[in-house]
Amino acid sequence: MTQAATPALRMLIDGRLVAAAGTPLDVLDPATERLAGQVPDATDAQLEGAIEAAGRAFTTWSAVPLEARRAVLRSIAAVIREHIDELALLLTAEQGKPLDAARGELHSALHWCEGFAEMEFPADEVRETGAHRIRIRHVPLGVVAGLVPWNVPIALAIWKIAPALLTGNTIVVKPSPFTPLTMLRIGELLAEADAVPAGVLNIVSGDDHIGPKLSEHPGIRKIAFTGSTATGKKVMASAARNLARVTLELGGNDAAIVLPDVDTVAEKVFWACFMNTGQVCVASKRVYVHEDVYDAFARRFVEVAAKVKVGDGREEGVQLGPLQNRAQYEQVVALIEDTAASGARFLVKGDIPDGPGYFVHPTVVDDPADDSDIVRLEPFGPVVPLLRFRDIDEVVERANASEYGLGGSVWSGDTEVAEQIAARIETGVVWINDGPRLAPDLPFGGHKSSGLGVENGTAGLLEYTDTQVLWSRTA
Repeated sequence: MTQAATPALRMLIDGRLVAAAGTPLDVLDPATERLAGQVPDATDAQLEGAIEAAGRAFTTWSAVPLEARRAVLRSIAAVIREHIDELALLLTAEQGKPLDAARGELHSALHWCEGFAEMEFPADEVRETGAHRIRIRHVPLGVVAGLVPWNVPIALAIWKIAPALLTGNTIVVKPSPFTPLTMLRIGELLAEADAVPAGVLNIVSGDDHIGPKLSEHPGIRKIAFTGSTATGKKVMASAARNLARVTLELGGNDAAIVLPDVDTVAEKVFWACFMNTGQVCVASKRVYVHEDVYDAFARRFVEVAAKVKVGDGREEGVQLGPLQNRAQYEQVVALIEDTAASGARFLVKGDIPDGPGYFVHPTVVDDPADDSDIVRLEPFGPVVPLLRFRDIDEVVERANASEYGLGGSVWSGDTEVAEQIAARIETGVVWINDGPRLAPDLPFGGHKSSGLGVENGTAGLLEYTDTQVLWSRTA
């Protein structure tokens, strides 16, 4: 076992560490397919206890001064920073990403905590009308459920925890059953440090039955979910039973557009596609390259792919780890096989080793048809099509011909032209001459089937509040 020294981890419920009440869940290391650790499969009673604890804590936490809530976010960041080496090893063991990338994710998480701790919360707006004094407030909702995916499990958990706590809500966080270890360990460390008041932050683990129970529970006033569009629709349907608020950050099929005045950006575009082995919602998943530079760009793109080191994330020099779980591995392998069977040409068809681990090497498809699955679907793995285009109107139409609208990028030597094109792309964010970048003070959300609502920034903060208007007669 790669993590033989790792004991069974515990959940954080009402400030206490709670062990499994029955048979724990095994968590596998995707690089070895061996046991990485064990976690509780929360019982109905334990889940109910977490929701009730959050409900009790809300009464007092919502009345805590804003500066005190900021201090708790800084304490969470301090705990992560103090234990970052331990946590990075655990994150690599359960998620598969290289150690440097695991440390990067943890640094991102503490940066989000500290960023939200400094963020301005909209002050009450007061209006005087002569006969009335009107006060417009933003008040917390209550108990929030944070449903977290397996691709970036710690950073995306903090995306939910930080705004929920800053706005005076309490939260129950449920990590993916594929990657619960690091989040539970953070919960243990927070409890040991007494960093968060009891019940304000609760972390429960369990199989896929836990998520629906949270999203349909009458004690939950908001669900913050990151995951697939199909699952997001189910979450929204469950939330409708109790009219709970939802923020949904869902799938993407992001297009990168490379204009003819640049042919030297292939390496940057490559990493925009293949970071985290392609398992990023805002990774570039379709690369449209102008026909004048297509061949030169493709050659350089393939050269980069050939040099990338794929392997166990704990090994020196590894740049891409395995796919995170067997189901995702099988889906990506099937997509590659179906693409080959369709007669599409590969610029490079990456190795798919027989040995243990869910490894697929970078694969690049040469100008497939627009209606092929490799273009239409989100592979969420290390396989990307390069597509030729001739003129701007054509490529904008093709880029927008998707049910998704999460992110995109435009690459050009003329920033003004690139911005004009970017403004026509039907997505929540478009990067110009850069790969995906996000910040805690900037809103992020998808258009079309890529989501509902936004995370981060002032707009994201306000999604954790209700608006209340107080009318006072003064005359």
